[in-house]
Amino acid sequence: MSSESSWIDFTAGWISGGISTLAIQPVDTILTRMQANASIVVQPSSTAAGGGAANTIASNNASSAAAVALRPTNIFRGMIDNFGISSLWRGSSAMIGAVPIQNAVLMSGYGYGKRWTENHDQQHPNNVLLGVFIGGTIGGILQSFVMSPIELIKVSQQVVGKSVSAATTSVVSGLVPGTTNGGNSKLSSWRGLGATLLRDGIPHGVWFVSYEFAKIELTKMRQGRTNVMGGDDNSTTTTTNTTEEDIVIPMLSGAFAATTAWGVGYPFDLIKTQIQAGKSTGIINTARVIMRESSDGRACYGLYRGFGLKLLRSIPASAIGFLVYETAAKVLSSRS
Repeated sequence: MSSESSWIDFTAGWISGGISTLAIQPVDTILTRMQANASIVVQPSSTAAGGGAANTIASNNASSAAAVALRPTNIFRGMIDNFGISSLWRGSSAMIGAVPIQNAVLMSGYGYGKRWTENHDQQHPNNVLLGVFIGGTIGGILQSFVMSPIELIKVSQQVVGKSVSAATTSVVSGLVPGTTNGGNSKLSSWRGLGATLLRDGIPHGVWFVSYEFAKIELTKMRQGRTNVMGGDDNSTTTTTNTTEEDIVIPMLSGAFAATTAWGVGYPFDLIKTQIQAGKSTGIINTARVIMRESSDGRACYGLYRGFGLKLLRSIPASAIGFLVYETAAKVLSSRS
């Protein structure tokens, strides 16, 4: 039964990861360029159409005279006007291949931690949160070793403007023994791993704890409201309860979880992007550079530059992801 439950968690996580990635990728592209201080620069000798368009995105600093202001709306318009709407999904091929695996590992850790606590501490059901936190943190650490090079490929496409094949070859060559990686150190393929571990370890534990906590509390509220309403119309009440349990509660819980988790982990996401884009090196040094460059003079706020856009991406992604996960897990369980 344990292996069967793990397979269900893995498969449901895979499905939810693929769907949420496709839905949210355009926001991720804009956010990544904003984090890396990469503006849209139109090269006079380039064309906006065809396969060569990937090489026309320059990775210039915001101080360049030719750069467009680093605002989400300007980046959005610039990407569409110069490179077509498909450019908003640049980097999605690497993520669509990897995020389902990432999500599968994370959901497996979440499901295992929850089941382990429920089976070993039935007298204290609230302790399920501890198991979920540990499972989510371990899952987050493990998937970092998969996602760090994958996100380096994505950033190379979104910020530097490399093609899929060029970005992939550059990173993979540094991971495969006996290759030269274009003369660069093999360690460059793991650029940003430290920041990725800090972003994905404890924050993923917080993510799953927040989701489970919100789900428990919302379920209690629903049950209390049902008891107060009574059973005058059982069919209507049953339909409403089913809708809330299957759709509303997972989505609201997922949205809450994304907000709390990124509140903890976002600075490391910003640092990771800066390192992978080649803007800086070292976690501490990059953090200092970001804080010095804070436009409003408040250093600590600099580490949360683009946080609102991150929430715009992560809240629907988390809501969709958990909804699809819970739905797929129920369907798979009913057929097993």
